[in-house]
Amino acid sequence: MSDHSPIDFSMVIASAVHDMKNSLGMLLNSLDELRQEPPDGLTDSSRFNTLQYEAERLHSDLVQLLGIYRLGEQTLSAHIEEHFVPDFLASHLARHQPLLSGHNITYDIVADDINGYFDDDLLTGVLNNTINNAIRYTRDRIRLTAIERDGYLVIGVEDNGQGYPEHMQKDGPVSFKSLDFNSGSTSLGLFFASSVASLHRNDDREGFIRVHNGGELAGGIFEIWLP
Repeated sequence: MSDHSPIDFSMVIASAVHDMKNSLGMLLNSLDELRQEPPDGLTDSSRFNTLQYEAERLHSDLVQLLGIYRLGEQTLSAHIEEHFVPDFLASHLARHQPLLSGHNITYDIVADDINGYFDDDLLTGVLNNTINNAIRYTRDRIRLTAIERDGYLVIGVEDNGQGYPEHMQKDGPVSFKSLDFNSGSTSLGLFFASSVASLHRNDDREGFIRVHNGGELAGGIFEIWLP
């Protein structure tokens, strides 16, 4: 079962604001540099890719911040609907495709033809954050996966980077007390993902996350297990 320890939102604010400040700084610097370039060069510009990445990251941070606030206020709930999982994953890759191509990252989907029952908006927030992190840490490959295992829908994000450090590897619920705020939004992202997973329940089971290394890409693996 989940650890429903109290949430110190002031610590969340401090960590999130720090990350958002850094992202805004990168955005402003990139905008200043882009002003000096002719319009035809924007789509191939590494600074344009940086601008887009930091904008996506800032958006994910804000989604997490609002979600964690609602969690602390006990107003966050899951609205479960049926979704065809391969289409759901494909729509996410389509959103990130320009950024992936701009960073020369190859990507694919390995998903069974299955339907899943989950909150589209909440899972979108989790996946956007996880894909953004994978873009940051991968060498050049990202894979989205989906499979049914032990009565759970398991959705994964894999990369071929150096993997998650040992202190960030998880297998089950992530409590607020366990967060390492020195790791910034990555730690908050795992807490948010774990909280979203736990809002998905079926009988006496609830969702959870697993964070580990390995797989076919031999890098980091994030999995969200939904009953």
